[in-house]
Amino acid sequence: MTDRPKLVLASASPRRHALLEQAGCAPDALLPTDIDETPRRGEAARSLVQRLAKEKIEAALVTLKSRYDLAGAYTVSADTVVACTGRVLPKAETLEDAEACLRLLSGRSHIVMTGVAVANPQGTIRTRLVETRLRFKHLSLDEINAYLDSGEWRGKAGGYAIQGLAGVFALRLVGSYTNVVGLPLYETVSLLEGAGFPVRGTWRENL
Repeated sequence: MTDRPKLVLASASPRRHALLEQAGCAPDALLPTDIDETPRRGEAARSLVQRLAKEKIEAALVTLKSRYDLAGAYTVSADTVVACTGRVLPKAETLEDAEACLRLLSGRSHIVMTGVAVANPQGTIRTRLVETRLRFKHLSLDEINAYLDSGEWRGKAGGYAIQGLAGVFALRLVGSYTNVVGLPLYETVSLLEGAGFPVRGTWRENL
């Protein structure tokens, strides 16, 4: 195996971790950040996700300064929101949150937006905004209640996880599927390669 730079994921999300592993770029460390994710007054969803992704990576870079074991590491952060009818839907933390999201999404189109940020070892940050449009089928009361009972909605933007049971709700998806899961792989890998991270080198290591 050849040496490669270390990769840090500024998130505790198991979905983002799994997606990076899928791309052959398993993170060497997780550095979740604690920032205020409250939207600013009048802030559009597109601006929100880009701002939060950048703030997350900036916070991670501050922590990295004292982590000598991660010297020379590349860093990835992301933030994802679901927007429908001009509203940013919450990350569902209660049953009421999830039910309200599902009722709003039923029979409607919505947009999943992710801001992705990558920093090289010198701290230079590159960002990208990715959007995917989905349309859900009309959900019956039984479908909504059954999904609520599953518990999959907990902590999920918009109250659902497309990679799980809610995949059966999607009539149409235009754009990046992995974006809806939580990290658009094409764009993330492009940012990493542009920053100098040897993505394909990790593929060779995994052979």
